[in-house]
Amino acid sequence: MDRERIQKVLDERKEPAFRAKQIMAAIYGQRISSWEQATSLSKELRDALVDVPVSTLTLSHRAQSKKDGTVKALFTLADDKEIEAVMIPNGDFRTVCVSSQVGCAMKCSFCATGTMGLKRNLSADEIVDQVLFFEKELAPKNERVTNVVFMGMGEPCANLDNVFESIRIMNSKDGLGIGARKISISTCGIVPGIRRIAEFDLQINLAVSLHAPTDDVRSEIMPVNKAYSIGQVLDACRDYLRQTNRKLFFEYVMLSGINDSIEQADELGAVLKDFRPLIQVNLIPFHQSFFEFRPTARAAIERFQSIVLAAGIPCTIRHSAGVDIAAACGQLALERKDK
Repeated sequence: MDRERIQKVLDERKEPAFRAKQIMAAIYGQRISSWEQATSLSKELRDALVDVPVSTLTLSHRAQSKKDGTVKALFTLADDKEIEAVMIPNGDFRTVCVSSQVGCAMKCSFCATGTMGLKRNLSADEIVDQVLFFEKELAPKNERVTNVVFMGMGEPCANLDNVFESIRIMNSKDGLGIGARKISISTCGIVPGIRRIAEFDLQINLAVSLHAPTDDVRSEIMPVNKAYSIGQVLDACRDYLRQTNRKLFFEYVMLSGINDSIEQADELGAVLKDFRPLIQVNLIPFHQSFFEFRPTARAAIERFQSIVLAAGIPCTIRHSAGVDIAAACGQLALERKDK
């Protein structure tokens, strides 16, 4: 919901303060789709709110994977800009991958979103409404969103004020009531952002996109490494672990001939050995077809994993959901499968 516009209506009408809480309960609790459904409000107030959309998002396109049920939604914002969000069903879990920006300025060379450039930050309301959309979709089946990951479009640490505000709404009992430990932020390695997340008072999770064990390789595929080297990123991660004592995740996309050699697996184990036991490495298969990179073969990923495991570091191979609808990691770029 657009809290600023709603509050303007309440102020103009000199409504009592509790009306805002009633509206939050209607939108986040009842999951209303129109003001007419907000029966806890007077008809006069509902009429006054009629020109304020219940959601900041308009669904423009929806695609669902025939393989695993993953849903990707394309939304149009009030200024006609567009973003995508994804819902991944997995057993009893329903994970929503949200965007924090329109596009992205980081330009990681293997990520489709980076080709868009950065248009603007999303507001906290625009972020929360992505989750709320899927909450409404799941409601008829008596299901709820269980987890939220900031792994969609954009770099969350470049928009932390709004990201933190959105997390508070998601976590609040007056909001969506999602547990803090079910919410994760992923960053490409913005050091000041990692330090701010360590100080955040809610116990959310942090994932850091490493993607290479050495600066020369990482700088080649991730321009951000020229601003924040691996050493600086790992120093911030050490401080994060000391402050929070919470598990830290390192993401590693597998690019054939770039970062997937036996020697690089050994190097990764060496640079992360001091972080044990509160870390986990997630190896991510590469899926984009329009980049010059090639995906690492499954056998080579498993070999890489075995070397990292032998170094005493927990290491998993991430299952990629929604590949057939371009909804997997690094694939979000406003693609409409029907066009």
